[in-house]
Amino acid sequence: MITRQDIFDYVNQEFGTEPEYLWAKFPEYAVLRHSGNGKWYGIVMNIPKEKAGLNESGSVDVIDVKCDPVLIGSLLQTSGYFPAYHMNKSGWIGIRLDGSVPEKDIFYLIGSSYEIVRPKPKASKKR
Repeated sequence: MITRQDIFDYVNQEFGTEPEYLWAKFPEYAVLRHSGNGKWYGIVMNIPKEKAGLNESGSVDVIDVKCDPVLIGSLLQTSGYFPAYHMNKSGWIGIRLDGSVPEKDIFYLIGSSYEIVRPKPKASKKR
């Protein structure tokens, strides 16, 4: 089962990202920002299980990542995925970190999210 620390180690190694803890009210919520422009490409949270699509009490660690809207529809049909918590549901997807989604799939989606938010090349000026 993948942990939030596994994710933090991965994004640090791959992208040089350190998690940012922005809210005193939610000290376990960690934002992942692209170093090129400061845009969020992920947020790791601990949320109520019912908000993550489970009919159970308690909480679960999750990550929301930017995702191709076409892919979101397919992923939502698969165990472990749910509409993004507190993010735009047309461009973000939530992933439970409870073993229901393979680690390689989570890392792939994190990498894809990082690429989605990367700075776009500036258009050259025509004379």
